[in-house]
Amino acid sequence: MQQLQENIRSFLADNSLLRVARPARYTGNEWNIIRKDWDKAAVKIALAYPDAYEIGMSNMGLQILYDLLNRQTDVLAERVFAPWGDMAALMRSRNIPLFSLESYRPLRDFDIIGFSLGYELAYTNVLEMLDLAGIPVFREERDDSHPLIIAGGSCCLNPEPMSDFIDAFFIGDGEEVLLEALEVFRESGSKQEILRRLAAVEGVYIPSFYQVEYHERGEVKSITPAVSVAKSKIRRRIVSELPPPVTAPIVPNMEVVHDRGAIEIQRGCTCGCRFCQAGIIYRPLRERSHQEVIETAGEIIRNCGYDEISLVSLNTSDYPDIGQLVTSLGEAYPHLSLSVPSLRLDSSAVSLVSSLPGRGRPGLTFAPEAGSDRLRRVINKTISEESILETASAAFSRGWNSLKLYFMVGLPTETAEDVASIPELVAKIRSAGRQASGGLPQVRVSLATFVPKPHSAFQWSAQDTGPELQQKHELLRELLPRKGVKFSWHDTRVSMLEAVLSRGDRRTGKAIYGAWKRGATFDAWTERFNFEQAWLPAFEEAGLSPSFYAHRERSLSEVLPWSHIDIGVSPAFLKAEYRRAVKGEVTGDCRDDTCNSCGLQRTVAACQEKLRSTVR
Repeated sequence: MQQLQENIRSFLADNSLLRVARPARYTGNEWNIIRKDWDKAAVKIALAYPDAYEIGMSNMGLQILYDLLNRQTDVLAERVFAPWGDMAALMRSRNIPLFSLESYRPLRDFDIIGFSLGYELAYTNVLEMLDLAGIPVFREERDDSHPLIIAGGSCCLNPEPMSDFIDAFFIGDGEEVLLEALEVFRESGSKQEILRRLAAVEGVYIPSFYQVEYHERGEVKSITPAVSVAKSKIRRRIVSELPPPVTAPIVPNMEVVHDRGAIEIQRGCTCGCRFCQAGIIYRPLRERSHQEVIETAGEIIRNCGYDEISLVSLNTSDYPDIGQLVTSLGEAYPHLSLSVPSLRLDSSAVSLVSSLPGRGRPGLTFAPEAGSDRLRRVINKTISEESILETASAAFSRGWNSLKLYFMVGLPTETAEDVASIPELVAKIRSAGRQASGGLPQVRVSLATFVPKPHSAFQWSAQDTGPELQQKHELLRELLPRKGVKFSWHDTRVSMLEAVLSRGDRRTGKAIYGAWKRGATFDAWTERFNFEQAWLPAFEEAGLSPSFYAHRERSLSEVLPWSHIDIGVSPAFLKAEYRRAVKGEVTGDCRDDTCNSCGLQRTVAACQEKLRSTVR
């Protein structure tokens, strides 16, 4: 293995990288990188992000785990990202295995390779990275000589599509469960012995320990433990308090997607949008104190040199006294620019953005999601048309002359009238802008396709077919004004594949493998997405119909492929939300209203306290 490492170093030093785009993706040596003595580490982990360097280095979760693991004196954690196609071809032609950025060690040298699964269209990159590392992609073909392959991230809340390739899934917040798993990794034993011990750790799912049966029509019949150590339900891990923030993150050598510092100010969301998976799987809400945020910002500036920091949250508007926090940060660090993504659509958000310290006026982006009040009630997006227009007027009167608006088509119960209400709302927004500023503002309309996601209130819903979506796009193109409005929409084939892979069962692994064998990698990148030549024949070869997973409405009594994953929010609550959606009934935010008894009040202390205070 020493010779392989020397070959990799020679490869990087002999001008080979001049043949590929963005060679800084592969060189490492960044500011704040952590290098440890390989021979002194009891556990060696490669943190693998299955996308390009500039995407992975913008991921806060990767930085958190890198910091957490390397704080353990006997653990070594290094990074690896998916090489772009030109680099992958060059590595194969030179017999260079995939390597880590810290020590340039081949991935096969590590004890564990941990993949971050945050987006379904990165699945084929996992197979590509394993193959480039010289590791069999199927878990059944790997033996004790190969690293243990684990995975975490939001996609693991339905682990079944990737279960043919992953030895162990970590379900939920990773900060505590990883430390508990380290105790298992430190012990010697065969891979099977390690997996059996891991199965006893709450939040760890070992797919080889379960048997899946299907009905004749294709639905899942049962998911049952096949060995005594396997639990019938895998409970999502939830940290009760946010762990200490990362104050010395790695500073990339090249421009990345989010090229700034970042502080997670809160985790979780209680708004309850029924199409939103994140709002369910990241519950309950946990907040970082103002003082901790302010101190963290100072440390990031000192350790990284950033002059811009993002305050990260699923819904930053709900962070307590966010305006005061912004003011305090501006006073403490006068030259610091701030960004606050994920703001609620209301006039207070406009005031907040107006007050941000920075070098220029940031753009304003809001997400009404639906054009009509009726459909917004269905999806539990509790913002009225009147409030939307008030927000737009406030923005235009403060000097903005353009807005970006996100809408979604294909939502459950959607009608042609709901679709037509989108251009009607856009016209009213532009009219409000003319009245507020005297000019006619520019509006960019970005249209997404509804994707039913596991563990959301709409997990049983059907996705619109391609022809149905095409008809809605045509209607919008016809009704939206051609002057002053820019209209863009997502590729409906991408949205369908998202639905298939997010709601897939164990059989879809064959299609993932077949697509990868036909060259599918970096499917999330428009220029690389190859649906007709890679994915369609892969599904056909696997004997599967994409429509079965994407376009079929489920019965509320159907066994779902992720039914054995207990996220804390109960299936009974999600079914109740589904029924309320059909009736157009709104469910209040439990921060401001009574506890909605979503199920977390059974086990999470913060929710139990909220319930007690409500009862009192």
